[in-house]
Amino acid sequence: MRQPLSELLAGAGILLRGFATWSRDPRLMLLGAVPALLVGLVMLGVLILLAFQVGGWATALTPFADGWDRLWSDVLRTALALGLLVGAVVLCVLTFAAITLAVGEPFYERISRSVDARLGAAHEAPDLGFWPSVAKGLRDAVVLIGMAIGTALVVFLVGLVPLIGSVLGLAVGAVLGGRALARELTGIAGDARGMTLADRRALLAAHRWRSLGFGMVAYLLLLVPGLAVVATPAAIVGGTLLVRDLRGEPTAAPETAP
Repeated sequence: MRQPLSELLAGAGILLRGFATWSRDPRLMLLGAVPALLVGLVMLGVLILLAFQVGGWATALTPFADGWDRLWSDVLRTALALGLLVGAVVLCVLTFAAITLAVGEPFYERISRSVDARLGAAHEAPDLGFWPSVAKGLRDAVVLIGMAIGTALVVFLVGLVPLIGSVLGLAVGAVLGGRALARELTGIAGDARGMTLADRRALLAAHRWRSLGFGMVAYLLLLVPGLAVVATPAAIVGGTLLVRDLRGEPTAAPETAP
């Protein structure tokens, strides 16, 4: 078995390969950036509003600290405010991906299909019909959003640790958020192959270091508002490449005969 570090780097490389599609098919990728831009502007506005409010919320949530020494009440409230903010950032990154994929699904399906067509089409999943497909999509979305909320809650609790909580929370967020994003970003390619969410989770778990490397780089890129717009369609390409790689399908275009 390959070492964890080499697997992490391999997963990161798969994500970064997605950016090459911007030069190969810029028009299609630009269409994929539009939903990310719209959702990203809303998320950024929410975070800016939260940043101005979080200090007051921390004070309101800790009335018992009013009688404490000023130093210790400030330490508690600062830790709580940072924990709330870091947890909100994690939640926004994860729900940004989920909402963007839902809003821009037709574009992202085209992007994923173009990757499969270029590399050699995979076996297509049988048509489930409209209502079963809707039910499956809603069920998967509820599970993924529930995981996102749970991840944000864990990061929030970690962020309460005095002095190092915010830094530790960001690190934990990158790991847990990376795992969650790997599940979300492989959804379209997985659906095209008839994979359920449970199938996808099992596949990613069997290659956890490679999947984590992919997801962590995606998470870090989506943290940056402007970069997230460009990175989202690239991450869809990367998610398709990751599914192909983990399933043993070709991830390089076949050579044409001279």
